[in-house]
Amino acid sequence: MSDSLLWWNLLNQQNIQPPQKNLAVLIDTENSSPFKIVEILNEISRLGKASVKRAYGDWTRQIMTSWKQVVVKYSIQPIQQFSYTAGKNSTDSTLIIDAMDILYQNNVDGFCIVSSDSDYTKLAVRLRESGFIVYGFGEKKTPESFSQACDKFIYIENLTLGEFDFKRMQDLLKDTDLVQLLEKAVADASDESGWALLPRVGQIIQNIKPDFDHRSYGFKNLSDLIKNMGIFQIEERRVSDSPTPQVYIRRAELP
Repeated sequence: MSDSLLWWNLLNQQNIQPPQKNLAVLIDTENSSPFKIVEILNEISRLGKASVKRAYGDWTRQIMTSWKQVVVKYSIQPIQQFSYTAGKNSTDSTLIIDAMDILYQNNVDGFCIVSSDSDYTKLAVRLRESGFIVYGFGEKKTPESFSQACDKFIYIENLTLGEFDFKRMQDLLKDTDLVQLLEKAVADASDESGWALLPRVGQIIQNIKPDFDHRSYGFKNLSDLIKNMGIFQIEERRVSDSPTPQVYIRRAELP
């Protein structure tokens, strides 16, 4: 068992929450919507504390009116970048330079890059190489190069769902990529008896596919998705004095 997993188990047994991450939230206003910011900030609050919040764009333009209301309401620092060339995203270089400045200041644990632009792919790679966690937020049209460069990429469409559109078991099992991903994660995380701790399975899934999200399949959490697959056994175990049981899963035996 890895040191990080042992540490997680110890915290869980003692009902201790891991230390909160300080995150720098950098928003490309030219490739994101002001009407989705509240959902994005709510999601970020589950990942850590937004200790830096900056939005990049040409604030002299009339089209930025909605963004101006957002930055005031949510205490986001607007960073001015004039649009020197029509049709060209001018925020890229400023956001990237700021990210590197924050990196060298070493005051945060990670970055949240809000954009659907693949131009931030190298930035995400560079930040991760320096030991910082990188969360990406963008639409499903985001190029795979950027989404896969992040530790975790969250599609904005999944944050604004009303009633979840649950996929039926038959549809889930037809998704061979999903089935293979879950089977591999469970196998990699399992002990000698074949049982795997659910949080560890979730971490392996995220390592393999950073843009994986159970909400894409209509489920509020990973355990519900796995239950509805119908091909895994689930078992809850009480550990020491922990008030909440730990969830273990394994591949069900074939008939």
